[in-house]
Amino acid sequence: MPREVGYEPRSVKQLLAEMKDIAELMIDLSYSAVLLDNREVAAEVLELEAEMDVLQLKTRMSLLMAARSPDDAEALAPVVGIVGATEKVSDATGDIAKIVLEEIGLPDAIRGALPEAVETVVRAQVAADARFAGSTLGDLNLESETGVRAIALHRAGEWVLNPDHETALRAEDVVLFRGPEAALAGVYQSTTTTAYTPASPPEPAIGDLERATDSVVLMKNMSELAVDLAYGAVLFDSDDLASEVVSLEAEVDALQDRFEAWTLRAAGRIDDPVSLRGLVHLARSTEVISDAAVEISEGVLRGIGSHPVIAEAVGESDEVIVRLTVARGSDLDGATLGEKTVKTETGMRVIAVRRTGKEDVTGESVTPETVTRTRDEWEVSPGPATELRAGNVVLAKGPRTAAERLGALAGEDS
Repeated sequence: MPREVGYEPRSVKQLLAEMKDIAELMIDLSYSAVLLDNREVAAEVLELEAEMDVLQLKTRMSLLMAARSPDDAEALAPVVGIVGATEKVSDATGDIAKIVLEEIGLPDAIRGALPEAVETVVRAQVAADARFAGSTLGDLNLESETGVRAIALHRAGEWVLNPDHETALRAEDVVLFRGPEAALAGVYQSTTTTAYTPASPPEPAIGDLERATDSVVLMKNMSELAVDLAYGAVLFDSDDLASEVVSLEAEVDALQDRFEAWTLRAAGRIDDPVSLRGLVHLARSTEVISDAAVEISEGVLRGIGSHPVIAEAVGESDEVIVRLTVARGSDLDGATLGEKTVKTETGMRVIAVRRTGKEDVTGESVTPETVTRTRDEWEVSPGPATELRAGNVVLAKGPRTAAERLGALAGEDS
């Protein structure tokens, strides 16, 4: 039974920041639930979807109270668009979770793609006599010691998104951990006092079904990146980033077309074609997420710009997006992301790199002999081999507390 919702005098900025955090968490959890065939994680997604429904209603009420003139309506139109788009992301991820909960069916091949698709997520309920019970995340220093991060905590019906080092783990808390599967086993046992049993990945499929599976995994990665870049576009009022979102959405559409053809071919070659229903649901929901990313950045695309409340909300959410310029002589100048283990050392995930203007190829101080080149382009979803140079602009996403560590590597003043 849906709970009643009434107007509360909460700021639109605060509501938008909470919606953004929940939507991004739902993307993580929904795909993890499907790829791990985890009903408990899927159930948490539906809990978050119900919370999002309430938040979007409260946000719309606050926006209606704020609009008092045609100028207000024009300025707030992109905000309304973001609320609607974020709700679409929520609904789509809820549909993904239902693939598991309603046993719609999914071929084993999709789980064979797990290592390249998503880090493992586990749901762990804190036992009163567990080693971690009563400790703060700062005391445990999990991320530095194990590479495992607590991404959310569910306590007495309330959510703590992106818990920080001061967050204590109490008996009965439900914690969602994400990280390498090998490290999760120890964390899970120290939280619950029971052993963690990972699912055994099946043998990879062959032929059209394998290609369809690869397409869905790639669509998932592109859609998730599109949402990140969309929020970056509205935060920095960047036409370039908004254009990258449109390009990614077009790529997802093209993948969807190929996916449908491969799935239809595969349906004629397997014993139970109905088992492909979940794959079709997954692809359709993934396309909805990429479409919603374009809607998030629509205000920038149409030249309306970003209302200040949007940038403030994105900047103040629990998982922030930062834009840094690599300084000459800094730790990142001339290094690859892999060499500096940026994600492990800082907790920030680099989602895009912009190479703009003249960059020093030699990494030395500028002299007449120094070789330079002129580039002006974004590299989205960079990998460990991506090399950074002085003058590169880095767009990264992660916990607020991690942003300073990345800034120090880039040589930015605190």
